[in-house]
Amino acid sequence: MTMAFASAFSAAAVDTARRPVGLCGGRGSDALASKAWPSSLGAVAAGARSSHALVRAAGRHHAARAWKMAVDTGAVQTAGSEREELTVQAASRTYPIVFGENVLSDVTLLGSLCRGHKALIVTNDKVGPLYMARVRDALERAGKQVFVEVLPDGEQYKSVASLGRVWDACMSAQLDRKSTLFALGGGVVGDIAGFAAATFVRGIDFVQLPTTLLAVVDSAVGGKTAVNHPAGKNMIGAFYQPTAVLVDALALRTLDNRQYAAGVAEIVKYGLIADAAFFEYLEANMDALMSRDPSVLRHAMRVSCQCKAGVVAADEREGGVRAILNLGHTFGHAIEAHEGYGSWLHGEAVAAGMVMAAEMSCRLGWLPREVVSRTEALLARVSLPIVPPPTMAIESFMRYMSVDKKVEAGVLKLILLDALGSAKVTADFDKEVLYDTIMLYQQRFKANPGKYMDQSVAAAGSSTSSGTTGNPAAQAAR
Repeated sequence: MTMAFASAFSAAAVDTARRPVGLCGGRGSDALASKAWPSSLGAVAAGARSSHALVRAAGRHHAARAWKMAVDTGAVQTAGSEREELTVQAASRTYPIVFGENVLSDVTLLGSLCRGHKALIVTNDKVGPLYMARVRDALERAGKQVFVEVLPDGEQYKSVASLGRVWDACMSAQLDRKSTLFALGGGVVGDIAGFAAATFVRGIDFVQLPTTLLAVVDSAVGGKTAVNHPAGKNMIGAFYQPTAVLVDALALRTLDNRQYAAGVAEIVKYGLIADAAFFEYLEANMDALMSRDPSVLRHAMRVSCQCKAGVVAADEREGGVRAILNLGHTFGHAIEAHEGYGSWLHGEAVAAGMVMAAEMSCRLGWLPREVVSRTEALLARVSLPIVPPPTMAIESFMRYMSVDKKVEAGVLKLILLDALGSAKVTADFDKEVLYDTIMLYQQRFKANPGKYMDQSVAAAGSSTSSGTTGNPAAQAAR
């Protein structure tokens, strides 16, 4: 069974002045809307009075309604710069993704997203010292009682033990069903906090406050929450949508280069699976993106989030087309598990996995060779790995891939490409081609180790899963 997916919109169709073309068929889809919103001055008197009305905007669409009401009533006011909102309309909940500066310290916005009196901030020991105080201060100024749980930083701590710590914090704070959990950090914090929110008293609101580029364009949007198991990545989790995603541009400026590049890998993925024009845009603008040009970065995040929101709206629980978002992930998750969680960053493993998926697609006769070459070249420009670990044998790949979440009745499904900007989920492939693809990269490395050494051991450099140690700006922010 195969499922093709090709985006109908190009990079030119993301102008915030109009509705984008529907990602899942048809123009003007209600899956998401894009609109520019003004920035907040903070908790002015009118905003404080309006906050009571915002809290009453209850129900599964609470966050989207509350934010729009804040704008309409004047509780959020102009401060000379614009904010931008994308609305995700999943089957279970509608919620906004808000892009802007200083959203982590916006009293009115954060207060409007907390229906009850209590809030729990979940963060880690790297991000917490940088941003936790401003989030806590904003919530307290909004009249909330705030509790904090600080987890150790790293993929290796994305575990049941860390999940238990968050549950314990919820119990200790005596949170109730109107309390809100705020996930401040990268994908690890977001996944753990989201799973805790999904399961504590059978579900409380949680807000994603992503501080890594990868979390912004991938894990913070879409409602996948999970912890790892020794046998496989993200094997224990739930689908549970946040009530809002708030992206603070200032936080991304303190991200170290390795973490930033890992996020770019997921951005490249959207061009490969859904939008050839966006892939070409990235080829033309990668230098500007890597230098963190504000307009290019905002555009790349917007298109990526639009693509993911459209897919999630069509298939929230990954019963079909949503699986295309996992291009490169089946190979990548195997690499992460084999190397030990935290050795390779998720985006690094996905980068190598996308190259392997493209190569396999080409060997099956579905994808032109030049697309494989362009994919390798684009990822190499970002200093991302384009080969798997040289010591990882076929047996290791197959062992970890056999427990992938896309395995059904013992049959492995892969996400492969049939054109630039078009992906499909399929089990209809010759297993020998899969083996040959894995062997190819091992042979390439052995034949020319110098060429691939830097890419294959990119994960050996020092970094953290939150990405705040390698950038001078991050040091200054401390």
